[in-house]
Amino acid sequence: MSASKLNQARPDSKSPSVNWAKIEEADNFAKTVKLYRQGKYDEDSFRRFRLQHGAYGTRMTNDYAMVRIKIPAGKIYPTQLEKIAQLSEAFSIGSAHFSTRENIQLHWVVLEDVSEIMRGLAEVGLTSREACGNTVRNVMCSPLSGVCAEEKFDATPYAIATAKFLLRNPMNQNLPRKFKFNFSCCEKHGMVRMCDVGVLPETREIEGKQEKGFKIFLGGGLGNKSFVGYQLEEFTPEEDLLYTSIAVLRIFDRMGDRKNMARNRMRYLVNEMGWEKFQNLVLKERAVVRATQSVIVKLDVDPIPEEIKKPIRISESGGNSVPDGYARWYKTNTFNQKQDGYQSVFIALEAGDITANQLREIAKIIRDYSAEGMARNGFSQDIAIRWIHEDDLPKMYSQLLQVGLAKSGSLTMASPIGCSGTTSCNLALTNSHRLAKEIQRKFLELKLDEEDDLRDSTIKISGCPNSCGQHGIATIGFFGGGSRVGKDMYPTYLMSLGGRSDGETMLGINCLRIPAKKVIPTILKIIELFKQNKKDADTLSSWIHRIVNGSEDSDIKSINDFKQILSPLTVPPTKDEDSDFYTDYGNDSSYHTKTGKGECAA
Repeated sequence: MSASKLNQARPDSKSPSVNWAKIEEADNFAKTVKLYRQGKYDEDSFRRFRLQHGAYGTRMTNDYAMVRIKIPAGKIYPTQLEKIAQLSEAFSIGSAHFSTRENIQLHWVVLEDVSEIMRGLAEVGLTSREACGNTVRNVMCSPLSGVCAEEKFDATPYAIATAKFLLRNPMNQNLPRKFKFNFSCCEKHGMVRMCDVGVLPETREIEGKQEKGFKIFLGGGLGNKSFVGYQLEEFTPEEDLLYTSIAVLRIFDRMGDRKNMARNRMRYLVNEMGWEKFQNLVLKERAVVRATQSVIVKLDVDPIPEEIKKPIRISESGGNSVPDGYARWYKTNTFNQKQDGYQSVFIALEAGDITANQLREIAKIIRDYSAEGMARNGFSQDIAIRWIHEDDLPKMYSQLLQVGLAKSGSLTMASPIGCSGTTSCNLALTNSHRLAKEIQRKFLELKLDEEDDLRDSTIKISGCPNSCGQHGIATIGFFGGGSRVGKDMYPTYLMSLGGRSDGETMLGINCLRIPAKKVIPTILKIIELFKQNKKDADTLSSWIHRIVNGSEDSDIKSINDFKQILSPLTVPPTKDEDSDFYTDYGNDSSYHTKTGKGECAA
């Protein structure tokens, strides 16, 4: 598809640099749905086909799907945002959802309409292909790659090249389970140790010259059982990135546990085999790949950087007054780029949700203010609009304010992650999605986003143990479940403390099972205890880190101390005393656990 056709909606838009789409896949999907409805396609085969094309099952129904749109490296253009807005109104619920893996999801799509969405996406170079199923999923890249002062070089071109090489590649169409790549600028702004393959830019000096390469981490991942990844070697040369990736995929394809669905992620293979044995296998397999395929298999890295050109706009009327709330927003939503005079702005969403009209306004704001002419999806259900000149920030804030997108706290713990939970997921036990919104609203009401010692902490919530909400690497993490008083059930969350992925990656330690309606009071109590016991230079994150590692000398020295102090909050009232306690957020009926068939490994 030509650049002009990709860009036909707005001639002034920057064109997407890669066309990920194949329009014939939409036609094939429509035909296959008809065969399935006619009983000519069995349920299991259709599920695998549907997932391969990015249509995920919706809670308790076979008539609707969630369409997951891949956004490789998180790069999203104004024309694409406008098309997604249009499709959400025509075929979904008038809104979209930004995930923690840089995808954009459209929920509650009638199965027969999925092919129409695929056609619309193809018009702007997007695809849902391999966004679900046992394939290499969306290749992620830190939204700060290219603007972070800590990075050795920009990993974005390598993430895009990896995504291009693997999309529709026969080698990864029938893996034992889903497989994830994550590129980052630095360890602080990514999750390279918490995925199957994590890639971090690195350089070394050889004969007075700087050589590009990477640190590669293998075997990490979050889920019912989580593991932190291992570094393959001290330095992986640039030309070995692809050969390493192929080697790892080959080993997983051959040796992954296809019989046990619950244990067929690569992290289990690494854990059961032992790191040294797995490491040796990868290095040997890579040598074979390099020797047999190096002449014909290359990574197509585009060395030309995106054009950076500050938009030229007609000055708006209204003077130079700074809107109310600007200072708070500036403090908690902007990141100082390594390029002098420019900022990256992180748009805080409520648990990743955004309306069609807001998507259009984001597209307009990108055109008006971003010198690179695109946005980057983040790791925290947010949107990063980069290359905003300092002088333009007040005007940009004013426009965001007009469309309800100027919430402060995006880069603080006041912007928690919440997976979709019982709003759409078959496996969810609680409405984690709504709980995240309730926490965000409460924190902003209390202005906790403005407190510097809470800034680097995180709250992440999953509706079940499978960790789509990344609770395992949160300062304060929660995953959903249910508890019972006699015959009456109420929603609960198992709380973990001390997780992190900012360099010193570690998994949180389980603490207490907290009733859903007591989660917010529990978090506020932890903050209160922190303020009572902190040292001058402490943040909440560093204080909890010392406690879980047994090196704190205040009144709270261990997880058991937390348990003792917080346990009164876990005592359930009777249903007669508080009937609301026995309902979940967003539901006025009595709570019960009900799940469908999960499709993560279908």
